[in-house]
Amino acid sequence: MLKKDNPSILVVGQGYVGLPLSMAAVNAGFSVTGVDLDEVKISLLRSGISDVEDILDEQIRVGLETRRYKPTTSFTEGANFSVAIITVPTPLRSGSPDLSFIEAAAHSLASLVTLGATVILESTTYPGTTEELMVPILEQGSGLRAGIDFYVGYSPERIDPGNKTWTLMTTPKVISGINPQSLAKVKSFYESLGIVTVPVSGTREAEMTKLLENTFRHVNIALVNELAKFSSQLGVNLWEAIDAATTKPFGFMRFTPGPGVGGHCLPIDPSYLSWAVKDKAGEEFRFVSLANEVNSSMPKFVLARAQSVLGRLDLAILGSSVLLLGLAYKPDTGDMRESPANELAHLLEEAGARITAIDDFVSDRFWPEKIRRADTSHDEIFDLAIMITDHSGLDKEWVLAHSRVVLDTRNCLEGENVEKL
Repeated sequence: MLKKDNPSILVVGQGYVGLPLSMAAVNAGFSVTGVDLDEVKISLLRSGISDVEDILDEQIRVGLETRRYKPTTSFTEGANFSVAIITVPTPLRSGSPDLSFIEAAAHSLASLVTLGATVILESTTYPGTTEELMVPILEQGSGLRAGIDFYVGYSPERIDPGNKTWTLMTTPKVISGINPQSLAKVKSFYESLGIVTVPVSGTREAEMTKLLENTFRHVNIALVNELAKFSSQLGVNLWEAIDAATTKPFGFMRFTPGPGVGGHCLPIDPSYLSWAVKDKAGEEFRFVSLANEVNSSMPKFVLARAQSVLGRLDLAILGSSVLLLGLAYKPDTGDMRESPANELAHLLEEAGARITAIDDFVSDRFWPEKIRRADTSHDEIFDLAIMITDHSGLDKEWVLAHSRVVLDTRNCLEGENVEKL
Protein backbone atom coordinates (compact mmCIF):
# COMPACT_ATOMS: atom_id res chain seq x y z
CA MET A 1 0.00 0.00 0.00
CA LEU A 2 1.12 3.56 -0.70
CA LYS A 3 2.64 5.04 2.43
CA LYS A 4 1.18 8.32 3.58
CA ASP A 5 4.34 9.86 5.05
CA ASN A 6 4.39 12.14 1.99
CA PRO A 7 0.68 12.12 1.12
CA SER A 8 0.60 14.59 -1.76
CA ILE A 9 -1.74 13.80 -4.67
CA LEU A 10 -2.33 16.01 -7.72
CA VAL A 11 -5.49 15.41 -9.74
CA VAL A 12 -5.68 17.16 -13.11
CA GLY A 13 -9.32 17.82 -13.96
CA GLN A 14 -12.11 18.33 -11.43
CA GLY A 15 -15.08 17.08 -13.39
CA TYR A 16 -17.10 13.85 -13.40
CA VAL A 17 -13.93 11.74 -13.09
CA GLY A 18 -11.42 13.91 -11.28
CA LEU A 19 -13.63 15.27 -8.51
CA PRO A 20 -14.81 11.87 -7.16
CA LEU A 21 -11.20 10.69 -7.30
CA SER A 22 -10.05 13.78 -5.39
CA MET A 23 -12.65 13.24 -2.67
CA ALA A 24 -11.75 9.54 -2.40
CA ALA A 25 -8.09 10.46 -1.89
CA VAL A 26 -8.97 13.07 0.74
CA ASN A 27 -11.12 10.51 2.55
CA ALA A 28 -8.19 8.09 2.50
CA GLY A 29 -6.00 10.63 4.28
CA PHE A 30 -4.06 12.15 1.41
CA SER A 31 -3.54 15.84 0.71
CA VAL A 32 -5.01 16.59 -2.70
CA THR A 33 -4.41 19.44 -5.11
CA GLY A 34 -7.27 19.51 -7.60
CA VAL A 35 -6.26 21.39 -10.76
CA ASP A 36 -8.75 22.62 -13.34
CA LEU A 37 -8.38 25.49 -15.80
CA ASP A 38 -12.09 26.33 -15.57
CA GLU A 39 -11.97 29.35 -13.25
CA VAL A 40 -15.72 29.26 -12.61
CA LYS A 41 -15.55 25.62 -11.50
CA ILE A 42 -12.59 26.30 -9.20
CA SER A 43 -14.34 29.31 -7.71
CA LEU A 44 -17.38 27.15 -6.95
CA LEU A 45 -15.23 24.42 -5.41
CA ARG A 46 -13.41 26.93 -3.22
CA SER A 47 -16.83 28.03 -2.00
CA GLY A 48 -17.78 24.45 -1.20
CA ILE A 49 -20.07 24.00 -4.19
CA SER A 50 -19.99 20.93 -6.45
CA ASP A 51 -21.34 20.90 -10.00
CA VAL A 52 -20.95 17.10 -10.20
CA GLU A 53 -24.08 15.25 -9.03
CA ASP A 54 -22.16 12.33 -7.56
CA ILE A 55 -20.34 14.65 -5.16
CA LEU A 56 -22.38 16.61 -2.60
CA ASP A 57 -21.56 20.15 -1.54
CA GLU A 58 -21.07 18.81 1.97
CA GLN A 59 -18.28 16.52 0.76
CA ILE A 60 -16.47 19.48 -0.76
CA ARG A 61 -16.89 21.54 2.40
CA VAL A 62 -15.56 18.71 4.57
CA GLY A 63 -12.57 18.33 2.25
CA LEU A 64 -11.84 22.05 2.47
CA GLU A 65 -12.21 22.04 6.25
CA THR A 66 -9.60 19.28 6.58
CA ARG A 67 -7.20 21.54 4.65
CA ARG A 68 -6.30 18.45 2.65
CA TYR A 69 -8.22 19.51 -0.46
CA LYS A 70 -6.99 22.49 -2.47
CA PRO A 71 -8.83 23.37 -5.72
CA THR A 72 -6.72 25.57 -7.97
CA THR A 73 -5.98 26.60 -11.54
CA SER A 74 -2.21 26.42 -10.93
CA PHE A 75 -0.18 23.25 -11.41
CA THR A 76 2.68 24.60 -9.31
CA GLU A 77 0.50 24.50 -6.20
CA GLY A 78 0.68 20.73 -6.54
CA ALA A 79 4.47 20.57 -6.73
CA ASN A 80 6.24 17.74 -4.90
CA PHE A 81 3.37 15.35 -5.59
CA SER A 82 3.86 11.66 -4.96
CA VAL A 83 1.11 10.68 -7.41
CA ALA A 84 -0.45 12.72 -10.24
CA ILE A 85 -3.57 11.56 -12.08
CA ILE A 86 -4.68 13.07 -15.41
CA THR A 87 -8.46 13.04 -15.94
CA VAL A 88 -8.85 15.59 -18.74
CA PRO A 89 -11.31 15.39 -21.68
CA THR A 90 -10.36 13.72 -24.97
CA PRO A 91 -12.84 15.01 -27.57
CA LEU A 92 -13.03 14.24 -31.26
CA ARG A 93 -12.19 16.93 -33.83
CA SER A 94 -13.40 16.19 -37.36
CA GLY A 95 -13.42 12.48 -36.55
CA SER A 96 -9.87 12.39 -35.17
CA PRO A 97 -8.75 12.17 -31.54
CA ASP A 98 -7.90 15.48 -29.91
CA LEU A 99 -5.25 14.71 -27.32
CA SER A 100 -4.30 18.36 -26.79
CA PHE A 101 -5.64 18.33 -23.21
CA ILE A 102 -3.49 15.30 -22.35
CA GLU A 103 -0.47 16.89 -24.00
CA ALA A 104 -1.00 20.17 -22.15
CA ALA A 105 -1.42 18.38 -18.81
CA ALA A 106 1.71 16.30 -19.41
CA HIS A 107 3.76 19.38 -20.30
CA SER A 108 2.52 21.15 -17.16
CA LEU A 109 3.34 18.15 -14.98
CA ALA A 110 6.72 17.33 -16.52
CA SER A 111 8.73 20.01 -14.72
CA LEU A 112 7.13 18.94 -11.42
CA VAL A 113 8.00 15.24 -11.71
CA THR A 114 10.57 14.17 -9.10
CA LEU A 115 12.41 10.96 -8.30
CA GLY A 116 9.98 8.26 -7.20
CA ALA A 117 6.83 10.09 -8.35
CA THR A 118 4.03 8.29 -10.21
CA VAL A 119 1.94 9.69 -13.08
CA ILE A 120 -1.30 7.93 -14.06
CA LEU A 121 -3.44 8.69 -17.10
CA GLU A 122 -7.19 8.01 -16.77
CA SER A 123 -8.48 9.88 -19.83
CA THR A 124 -10.05 7.70 -22.51
CA THR A 125 -7.76 7.28 -25.50
CA TYR A 126 -6.50 4.83 -28.11
CA PRO A 127 -3.91 2.10 -27.42
CA GLY A 128 -0.38 3.48 -27.34
CA THR A 129 -1.14 6.97 -26.04
CA THR A 130 0.47 6.52 -22.62
CA GLU A 131 3.78 5.20 -23.88
CA GLU A 132 4.01 6.94 -27.26
CA LEU A 133 2.67 10.39 -26.36
CA MET A 134 2.70 11.02 -22.62
CA VAL A 135 5.93 9.31 -21.56
CA PRO A 136 8.21 11.25 -23.99
CA ILE A 137 6.71 14.56 -22.83
CA LEU A 138 7.26 13.68 -19.18
CA GLU A 139 10.82 12.47 -19.78
CA GLN A 140 11.83 15.50 -21.83
CA GLY A 141 10.37 17.99 -19.38
CA SER A 142 11.70 16.29 -16.25
CA GLY A 143 15.05 15.02 -17.48
CA LEU A 144 14.21 11.72 -15.76
CA ARG A 145 13.68 8.19 -17.09
CA ALA A 146 10.19 6.73 -16.99
CA GLY A 147 10.00 3.37 -15.27
CA ILE A 148 13.35 3.95 -13.55
CA ASP A 149 13.40 7.43 -11.98
CA PHE A 150 9.63 7.84 -11.95
CA TYR A 151 6.67 5.59 -12.68
CA VAL A 152 3.87 5.73 -15.25
CA GLY A 153 0.58 3.88 -15.61
CA TYR A 154 -2.80 3.92 -17.25
CA SER A 155 -6.14 3.18 -15.58
CA PRO A 156 -9.34 3.78 -17.57
CA GLU A 157 -12.06 5.65 -15.70
CA ARG A 158 -15.32 3.76 -15.24
CA ILE A 159 -17.42 6.56 -13.78
CA ASP A 160 -21.15 6.18 -14.47
CA PRO A 161 -22.72 9.51 -13.47
CA GLY A 162 -25.79 9.10 -11.29
CA ASN A 163 -25.22 5.40 -10.60
CA LYS A 164 -25.66 4.91 -6.85
CA THR A 165 -24.69 1.23 -6.92
CA TRP A 166 -21.55 1.18 -9.05
CA THR A 167 -19.42 4.10 -7.97
CA LEU A 168 -15.70 4.84 -8.08
CA MET A 169 -15.28 2.94 -4.83
CA THR A 170 -17.39 -0.12 -5.71
CA THR A 171 -16.38 -0.67 -9.34
CA PRO A 172 -13.25 -2.79 -9.93
CA LYS A 173 -10.49 -0.66 -11.47
CA VAL A 174 -8.40 -1.88 -14.39
CA ILE A 175 -4.77 -0.81 -13.86
CA SER A 176 -1.53 -1.01 -15.81
CA GLY A 177 2.04 0.25 -15.83
CA ILE A 178 4.79 0.72 -18.39
CA ASN A 179 6.83 -1.85 -16.44
CA PRO A 180 6.33 -4.06 -13.37
CA GLN A 181 7.66 -1.38 -11.02
CA SER A 182 5.17 1.15 -12.38
CA LEU A 183 2.29 -1.33 -12.13
CA ALA A 184 3.18 -1.92 -8.48
CA LYS A 185 3.04 1.83 -7.78
CA VAL A 186 -0.30 2.24 -9.56
CA LYS A 187 -1.75 -0.76 -7.74
CA SER A 188 -0.54 0.57 -4.39
CA PHE A 189 -2.17 3.97 -4.97
CA TYR A 190 -5.65 2.77 -5.90
CA GLU A 191 -5.70 0.09 -3.23
CA SER A 192 -4.75 2.76 -0.69
CA LEU A 193 -8.09 4.38 -1.56
CA GLY A 194 -9.91 1.10 -0.91
CA ILE A 195 -10.57 0.28 -4.57
CA VAL A 196 -10.34 -3.30 -5.89
CA THR A 197 -7.86 -3.41 -8.77
CA VAL A 198 -7.65 -5.58 -11.89
CA PRO A 199 -4.06 -5.54 -13.21
CA VAL A 200 -3.39 -6.14 -16.91
CA SER A 201 -0.07 -6.74 -18.62
CA GLY A 202 0.42 -3.37 -20.28
CA THR A 203 -0.97 0.11 -20.88
CA ARG A 204 -2.22 -0.78 -24.36
CA GLU A 205 -4.41 -3.55 -22.94
CA ALA A 206 -5.83 -1.12 -20.35
CA GLU A 207 -6.44 1.53 -23.00
CA MET A 208 -8.20 -1.05 -25.18
CA THR A 209 -10.35 -2.22 -22.26
CA LYS A 210 -12.15 1.12 -21.99
CA LEU A 211 -12.77 1.30 -25.74
CA LEU A 212 -14.02 -2.29 -25.84
CA GLU A 213 -16.48 -1.73 -22.99
CA ASN A 214 -18.11 1.26 -24.63
CA THR A 215 -17.97 -0.02 -28.20
CA PHE A 216 -19.87 -3.10 -27.01
CA ARG A 217 -22.67 -0.88 -25.65
CA HIS A 218 -22.62 1.45 -28.64
CA VAL A 219 -23.04 -1.38 -31.15
CA ASN A 220 -25.84 -3.08 -29.22
CA ILE A 221 -27.74 0.16 -28.71
CA ALA A 222 -27.45 0.77 -32.45
CA LEU A 223 -28.99 -2.65 -33.04
CA VAL A 224 -32.17 -1.86 -31.09
CA ASN A 225 -32.27 1.71 -32.42
CA GLU A 226 -32.32 0.45 -35.98
CA LEU A 227 -34.97 -2.11 -35.08
CA ALA A 228 -37.05 0.74 -33.63
CA LYS A 229 -37.07 2.38 -37.05
CA PHE A 230 -38.63 -0.67 -38.68
CA SER A 231 -40.77 -2.21 -35.96
CA SER A 232 -43.94 -0.26 -36.82
CA GLN A 233 -43.74 -1.34 -40.48
CA LEU A 234 -43.34 -4.92 -39.27
CA GLY A 235 -46.34 -4.55 -36.98
CA VAL A 236 -44.18 -5.36 -33.94
CA ASN A 237 -44.21 -3.91 -30.45
CA LEU A 238 -40.42 -3.79 -30.05
CA TRP A 239 -40.58 -2.92 -26.35
CA GLU A 240 -42.62 -6.05 -25.64
CA ALA A 241 -40.21 -8.16 -27.69
CA ILE A 242 -37.25 -6.78 -25.69
CA ASP A 243 -39.06 -7.54 -22.42
CA ALA A 244 -39.72 -11.08 -23.58
CA ALA A 245 -36.15 -11.64 -24.76
CA THR A 246 -34.86 -10.40 -21.39
CA THR A 247 -36.46 -13.42 -19.70
CA LYS A 248 -33.83 -15.65 -21.34
CA PRO A 249 -31.28 -16.35 -18.57
CA PHE A 250 -28.34 -16.71 -20.97
CA GLY A 251 -27.13 -15.43 -24.32
CA PHE A 252 -29.05 -12.13 -24.23
CA MET A 253 -28.32 -8.75 -22.64
CA ARG A 254 -30.99 -6.05 -22.49
CA PHE A 255 -30.50 -2.87 -24.50
CA THR A 256 -33.30 -0.42 -25.32
CA PRO A 257 -33.80 2.17 -28.06
CA GLY A 258 -33.96 5.90 -27.51
CA PRO A 259 -33.46 9.32 -29.10
CA GLY A 260 -29.70 8.84 -29.49
CA VAL A 261 -26.65 8.35 -27.29
CA GLY A 262 -24.85 10.87 -25.13
CA GLY A 263 -22.12 11.43 -22.61
CA HIS A 264 -18.42 11.31 -23.37
CA CYS A 265 -18.29 7.53 -23.67
CA LEU A 266 -20.66 6.25 -26.35
CA PRO A 267 -20.56 9.06 -28.93
CA ILE A 268 -16.76 9.41 -28.58
CA ASP A 269 -14.93 6.29 -27.37
CA PRO A 270 -15.84 3.87 -30.20
CA SER A 271 -14.63 6.45 -32.72
CA TYR A 272 -11.26 6.45 -30.95
CA LEU A 273 -11.05 2.71 -31.55
CA SER A 274 -12.18 3.10 -35.15
CA TRP A 275 -9.55 5.79 -35.72
CA ALA A 276 -6.83 3.62 -34.17
CA VAL A 277 -7.75 0.64 -36.38
CA LYS A 278 -7.61 2.86 -39.47
CA ASP A 279 -4.35 4.50 -38.39
CA LYS A 280 -2.51 1.36 -37.29
CA ALA A 281 -4.02 -1.36 -39.48
CA GLY A 282 -5.25 0.63 -42.46
CA GLU A 283 -8.68 -0.98 -42.20
CA GLU A 284 -12.21 0.26 -41.58
CA PHE A 285 -13.83 -0.82 -38.32
CA ARG A 286 -17.23 -1.35 -39.92
CA PHE A 287 -19.15 -2.17 -36.74
CA VAL A 288 -18.29 1.23 -35.27
CA SER A 289 -18.98 3.10 -38.49
CA LEU A 290 -22.42 1.54 -38.77
CA ALA A 291 -23.21 2.08 -35.09
CA ASN A 292 -22.18 5.73 -35.38
CA GLU A 293 -24.41 6.14 -38.42
CA VAL A 294 -27.44 4.56 -36.74
CA ASN A 295 -27.14 6.21 -33.33
CA SER A 296 -26.37 9.67 -34.71
CA SER A 297 -29.44 9.43 -36.96
CA MET A 298 -31.88 8.94 -34.09
CA PRO A 299 -32.62 12.65 -33.43
CA LYS A 300 -33.69 12.98 -37.08
CA PHE A 301 -35.83 9.87 -36.71
CA VAL A 302 -37.47 11.36 -33.60
CA LEU A 303 -38.12 14.57 -35.53
CA ALA A 304 -39.79 12.57 -38.32
CA ARG A 305 -41.93 10.73 -35.79
CA ALA A 306 -42.85 14.05 -34.17
CA GLN A 307 -43.96 15.40 -37.53
CA SER A 308 -46.05 12.27 -38.11
CA VAL A 309 -47.65 12.47 -34.65
CA LEU A 310 -48.52 16.15 -35.07
CA GLY A 311 -49.77 15.50 -38.59
CA ARG A 312 -52.51 13.26 -37.20
CA LEU A 313 -53.68 16.33 -35.24
CA ASP A 314 -53.58 18.40 -38.41
CA LEU A 315 -50.61 20.34 -37.02
CA ALA A 316 -47.19 21.09 -38.49
CA ILE A 317 -43.93 21.41 -36.59
CA LEU A 318 -43.76 25.02 -37.78
CA GLY A 319 -45.35 27.11 -35.04
CA SER A 320 -46.11 24.17 -32.74
CA SER A 321 -45.22 24.28 -29.05
CA VAL A 322 -42.95 21.38 -28.13
CA LEU A 323 -42.05 20.35 -24.59
CA LEU A 324 -38.84 18.36 -24.18
CA LEU A 325 -38.87 16.08 -21.15
CA GLY A 326 -35.27 15.92 -20.00
CA LEU A 327 -32.18 17.48 -21.55
CA ALA A 328 -29.39 15.48 -19.85
CA TYR A 329 -28.15 12.39 -21.63
CA LYS A 330 -29.09 9.99 -18.81
CA PRO A 331 -31.59 9.85 -15.93
CA ASP A 332 -31.00 11.69 -12.65
CA THR A 333 -27.93 13.62 -13.78
CA GLY A 334 -27.46 17.10 -15.19
CA ASP A 335 -24.81 15.88 -17.62
CA MET A 336 -25.39 17.56 -20.98
CA ARG A 337 -22.27 16.21 -22.70
CA GLU A 338 -23.17 15.07 -26.22
CA SER A 339 -26.82 14.70 -25.18
CA PRO A 340 -29.12 13.84 -28.10
CA ALA A 341 -31.45 16.52 -26.75
CA ASN A 342 -29.04 19.13 -28.10
CA GLU A 343 -29.32 17.89 -31.68
CA LEU A 344 -33.06 17.26 -31.43
CA ALA A 345 -33.66 20.78 -30.09
CA HIS A 346 -31.59 22.18 -32.96
CA LEU A 347 -33.62 20.22 -35.52
CA LEU A 348 -36.92 21.30 -33.96
CA GLU A 349 -35.81 24.91 -33.93
CA GLU A 350 -34.80 24.72 -37.59
CA ALA A 351 -38.25 23.32 -38.36
CA GLY A 352 -39.89 26.29 -36.64
CA ALA A 353 -41.06 24.76 -33.35
CA ARG A 354 -41.31 26.77 -30.15
CA ILE A 355 -39.24 24.79 -27.63
CA THR A 356 -39.66 24.50 -23.88
CA ALA A 357 -38.02 21.93 -21.61
CA ILE A 358 -38.30 20.37 -18.17
CA ASP A 359 -35.12 19.17 -16.48
CA ASP A 360 -34.64 19.90 -12.80
CA PHE A 361 -31.21 18.24 -12.86
CA VAL A 362 -29.64 20.68 -15.34
CA SER A 363 -28.45 23.83 -13.59
CA ASP A 364 -28.80 27.33 -15.00
CA ARG A 365 -25.06 27.31 -15.69
CA PHE A 366 -25.45 24.55 -18.29
CA TRP A 367 -28.99 25.33 -19.50
CA PRO A 368 -29.12 25.96 -23.30
CA GLU A 369 -29.71 29.63 -24.04
CA LYS A 370 -32.32 29.11 -26.75
CA ILE A 371 -34.57 26.79 -24.74
CA ARG A 372 -37.17 28.16 -22.33
CA ARG A 373 -37.40 26.42 -18.95
CA ALA A 374 -40.94 25.17 -18.28
CA ASP A 375 -42.95 26.59 -15.42
CA THR A 376 -45.15 23.76 -14.16
CA SER A 377 -47.17 26.16 -12.03
CA HIS A 378 -48.79 27.47 -15.21
CA ASP A 379 -51.57 25.74 -17.16
CA GLU A 380 -49.93 26.02 -20.57
CA ILE A 381 -50.97 23.28 -23.00
CA PHE A 382 -48.26 22.03 -25.36
CA ASP A 383 -48.99 20.62 -28.79
CA LEU A 384 -46.37 17.91 -28.33
CA ALA A 385 -44.22 16.58 -25.52
CA ILE A 386 -41.19 14.39 -26.28
CA MET A 387 -39.82 12.14 -23.55
CA ILE A 388 -36.02 12.18 -23.85
CA THR A 389 -34.69 11.48 -20.34
CA ASP A 390 -36.74 9.61 -17.76
CA HIS A 391 -35.68 11.51 -14.65
CA SER A 392 -37.14 10.36 -11.34
CA GLY A 393 -39.42 12.93 -9.78
CA LEU A 394 -40.91 14.10 -13.07
CA ASP A 395 -44.62 14.80 -12.64
CA LYS A 396 -45.80 12.54 -15.45
CA GLU A 397 -49.46 13.18 -14.72
CA TRP A 398 -48.85 16.90 -15.23
CA VAL A 399 -47.11 16.16 -18.53
CA LEU A 400 -49.99 14.01 -19.80
CA ALA A 401 -52.56 16.61 -18.74
CA HIS A 402 -50.69 19.51 -20.36
CA SER A 403 -49.78 17.91 -23.69
CA ARG A 404 -52.08 17.23 -26.60
CA VAL A 405 -49.89 14.28 -27.56
CA VAL A 406 -46.72 12.72 -26.13
CA LEU A 407 -44.00 10.94 -28.09
CA ASP A 408 -42.35 8.56 -25.62
CA THR A 409 -38.84 7.52 -26.70
CA ARG A 410 -38.16 5.67 -23.42
CA ASN A 411 -41.27 3.51 -22.95
CA CYS A 412 -42.00 5.04 -19.54
CA LEU A 413 -45.39 6.71 -20.03
CA GLU A 414 -48.89 5.33 -20.39
CA GLY A 415 -51.99 7.18 -21.52
CA GLU A 416 -54.45 7.68 -24.34
CA ASN A 417 -52.38 10.55 -25.76
CA VAL A 418 -49.05 8.65 -25.61
CA GLU A 419 -47.32 7.22 -28.67
CA LYS A 420 -44.21 5.07 -28.33
CA LEU A 421 -41.04 5.55 -30.39
